[in-house]
Amino acid sequence: MGCCSGRCTLIFICTLQLVLALERQVFDFLGYQWAPILANFFHIIIVILGLFGTIQYRPRYIVVYTVWAALWVAWNVFIICFYLDVGGLSKDSDLLTFNISAHHSWWSEHGPGCVRRELQQPPGMRATPEAQSYISVMGCFVDYQYIEVLHSSTQILVALLGFVYACYVVSAMTEEEDSFDFIGGFDPFPLYHVNEKPSHLLLKPMYPST
Repeated sequence: MGCCSGRCTLIFICTLQLVLALERQVFDFLGYQWAPILANFFHIIIVILGLFGTIQYRPRYIVVYTVWAALWVAWNVFIICFYLDVGGLSKDSDLLTFNISAHHSWWSEHGPGCVRRELQQPPGMRATPEAQSYISVMGCFVDYQYIEVLHSSTQILVALLGFVYACYVVSAMTEEEDSFDFIGGFDPFPLYHVNEKPSHLLLKPMYPST
C-alpha cells in the first residue's frame, strides 16, 4: 500500500483527533467535567492505539479503533442532546460532574465576549464559611452550550471520517495478506517448486573383474 493512500489519510485523521482531544481535555479539566474527562482519556488511548496499528500494519488495533469511533460518535451525540436539553436532559444538571460539584462548562463564564462579575453578599447578611459569591456573566457573543455543541459536532465529523478510512485500511491490509499467502509468502512449502519424481534406479553391486 503506497504512502499516498487511505493509510496515510488515516494517520492524518488520528493525529488530528489527538490534537482535538487534547484541546477538549484541557477545557474539560478547567470546568471540572469529570465524565467528559474520563471519556477523553479513553479516547486518546484508543486513538494512539489506532495510530500505532496504522503505522505498524496491525489490523486488529485498527479494528479496535473502528469500534471505538462508533462509540465516540454516540457519546458526542449524547453531549449534544445534553447541552440542547433534548430527551429530558438538562444542561443545568450536575450529570457530567457525577453530582460531585456544581461546576458547569468552562465556556459558560469564559466564552467569547463574556464579562464575568462576582456579586458579593449584601452587607447586612451574616458571613458564614459556607457563603459563596454569586457570579454574573454578561455580554457573551455565543452561548456556551452552542460552543460545546460545535466541539461535539467536530468530533463526530472527524470520527466518522476515521471510521470510514479505518474500514478501508483494514480491508486493504487483509487483501494484501491474502495475496501474499496466495503466492506462498507464509507457506513453508511454496507453490512454485520443482516436482521431483521418485527415482526407480536399482543399485546393483559391482564385482571387480579377475
